[in-house]
Amino acid sequence: MKTSLMVVCTLLALLLAEEQVKVEAVTCSPAQLSSCVSAITSSTPPSKLCCSKIKEQKPCLCQYLKNPNLQRLINTPNARKVASTCGTPFPKC
Repeated sequence: MKTSLMVVCTLLALLLAEEQVKVEAVTCSPAQLSSCVSAITSSTPPSKLCCSKIKEQKPCLCQYLKNPNLQRLINTPNARKVASTCGTPFPKC
């Protein structure tokens, strides 16, 4: 289980590193959401850093959801729960 989590985290980091675009004066970088990986992949509550990054990256979430590589990780019930817990409703794209 621990090995699979490390693989998911590594995959997420690699996928996130390749996607950077500016939207509404926010630099869209999925890597900014790396502090949320444990909350998204487990039942761990999101950290304050995770919540602040989700709020910061909110204008970029639709773009991330359109990327098939990121969509598998971001468009999940846990990701939606993390966003909701952080007070950032999941966007309707």
